Amino acid sequence: MNKRHAAAAATALTLAFTVAACSSGGDGADSSASSAESGTTVSHIHGLGLDPSDQRLYVATHEGVYTPDANGKPELVGESKDDFMGFTVAQDKTFYASGHPSSGSDGPGNKGLIKSTDAGKTWTSLSLSGESDFHALDYAHDTVYGYDATNGLLRTSEDGSSWKDGAQLEALDIAVSPNDADLVLATTADGVARSTDGGKTFAKAEQPVMAYLSWKAEDALYGIDPSGGLNRSTDGGATWKTLTAVPGGQPQALNSIDSEHVLAATQDGVYESKDGGKTFTKRLAVESTGGH
Repeated sequence: MNKRHAAAAATALTLAFTVAACSSGGDGADSSASSAESGTTVSHIHGLGLDPSDQRLYVATHEGVYTPDANGKPELVGESKDDFMGFTVAQDKTFYASGHPSSGSDGPGNKGLIKSTDAGKTWTSLSLSGESDFHALDYAHDTVYGYDATNGLLRTSEDGSSWKDGAQLEALDIAVSPNDADLVLATTADGVARSTDGGKTFAKAEQPVMAYLSWKAEDALYGIDPSGGLNRSTDGGATWKTLTAVPGGQPQALNSIDSEHVLAATQDGVYESKDGGKTFTKRLAVESTGGH
């Protein structure tokens, strides 16, 4: 699979989930940017996380990383208005991300892997600048796991600089078992694909189809389907139980903090549940623009 075909496959998969793809270059600013700049709403969400040090919510978007201010309104973190695609909170104030420069910015169209050690205020380029766009990132077992949408493959790195290439596949999101570094799941148009060798190979995908996954507790693998239905598996994805529909329709991102604490971004908001999906509270308003 060459780079052009891999990128086309990733876009086709995203469209199959009825979630609109963002631009792969540095010219992706759209009408939602003015809303983001005004500090009233955000849109095009790609990732969610809570900083373990203070439990502050961080929302990675098409126009920068935001956090709620004292009034619950989105506030830009730092000065970057780049398009943050892949995003994950690794440790206290330590984030990894990928994406594209904002409109008018210098630099290559793909940012590769970047890292922040001050909770998103500033970022440092680690590797693959100009080469890779990670649409999904996960940090587990002191390792960065990434789905490189530019090249259509699963990659892993223990230091963020040198990478091991795994299987080629068409995926939207990935999740790593909290207890087994070799067990990696990926969402595909055919269902959830499973790897038991750290992403080197994946078995044939199995239903149901999920858009996004998050796995922070062994008995609590969460998945959100393309319509916004929240699902949970207690056996690593062998079986699933549908819990509820997250308010707001189509999903844009999912992140579980522990077995009961879940964050989900949909078309009209970032929602939080602390009781395993029984109830949700809106943490941040989202301006609906058609998706991811």
